[in-house]
Amino acid sequence: MTTTDLVERTRRFVRDVVVPAEPPVGTPLEPAARRSLQRQAREAGVFAPHVPTRFGGQGLRLGEWSAVFQEAGYSPIGPAVLNCMAPDEGNMLLLERVATPAQQERYLAPLAAGETRSCFAMTEPHPGAGSDPAALTTTARRVDGGWAIDGEKRFISGAEEADVAIVMARTPDVGPEAATMFLVEMGADGVSIGHGIRTLETAITGGHPHVHFRDCVVPDDAVLGTPGEGFRHAQVRLGPARLTHCMRWLGLARRAHDTALDRVRHRELFGSPLAELGIAQALVADSEIDLATAAALVDRAARTLEDDARAGAQASSIAKVHCSEAVGRVVDRAVQLCGGDGVTLELPLLAFQNEVRPFRVYDGSSETHRWAIARRAVARREREVDAGERVLDRAEADR
Repeated sequence: MTTTDLVERTRRFVRDVVVPAEPPVGTPLEPAARRSLQRQAREAGVFAPHVPTRFGGQGLRLGEWSAVFQEAGYSPIGPAVLNCMAPDEGNMLLLERVATPAQQERYLAPLAAGETRSCFAMTEPHPGAGSDPAALTTTARRVDGGWAIDGEKRFISGAEEADVAIVMARTPDVGPEAATMFLVEMGADGVSIGHGIRTLETAITGGHPHVHFRDCVVPDDAVLGTPGEGFRHAQVRLGPARLTHCMRWLGLARRAHDTALDRVRHRELFGSPLAELGIAQALVADSEIDLATAAALVDRAARTLEDDARAGAQASSIAKVHCSEAVGRVVDRAVQLCGGDGVTLELPLLAFQNEVRPFRVYDGSSETHRWAIARRAVARREREVDAGERVLDRAEADR
């Protein structure tokens, strides 16, 4: 099956099967309904598009994900049904690229099949790790036969339904600044779910709670990747994960835009269809521009990440900032164009706003990414000048 075929099959499945099965506005998908819809997705051949075929997925490479993920994201529950929703999707990629064969068999295979759930435990209460992973306070110390993990995590998406967590911990026994990732089963001794954090969105099921690790002992084979290389390994996940958020929420923004297009076609004001009024046309055009530019930046970043991780980090940050803000604008314009209905629960647009608003914070705030984008740009120009390029900001009299 070609990528084009998979895009079309996903489009039809989401619109014909998933959208009619959506729960009431603002209500999360129940686990039993999720399992039923996932079974239908497998039968339709659209399940786990990003997962290698040897683990039961469709085997798409990163550069091919966007169109399929956008079709999945046309419904808030679509990515969960197709098993390409955060945090599981990013964890699958990390396990595929970093885990040992034994770890893949134990954790990736059932995760890819939709039989288990996972979470990524890095964010911590202040002053711990958040936008700055280097502030990590959770520690893991060597003990006989393994490691003992101590610390508190917060805003751990999906943790309430997760079977396993990928835990980031500082490992001073390896080095003063070293961090290591561990595969920790949520039922292990010393792991407990704490305060649940309520958020605007509902598509990421399993909550966003605090998770406590108190003398949680795991064996040596629970280390994911190489001890002390946790920050480096995390980049394998974080760059693509930013983009997959973009892809999914672009799909939801397209649905909001389609809703607005239907409204301007059918609604008449002052003797003319709304679609013929200049103010409405400007809103529609701006949303078309936002959707097109966001999709182009995501495609570019995905291709770049496949070829060059360093350049891909800059491209994914740029795409993430632009897309997270663009989808918010698109949904907001759809609300405006739908008038009174737009600000009620008669249409799902308010729920869509709640879904996309956190994206400007998730996976690095827009401000953090702008800081990183600017630093990389300045460093790039410095390297160019050091390599012999002419300095351009000198006034003629100063040359």
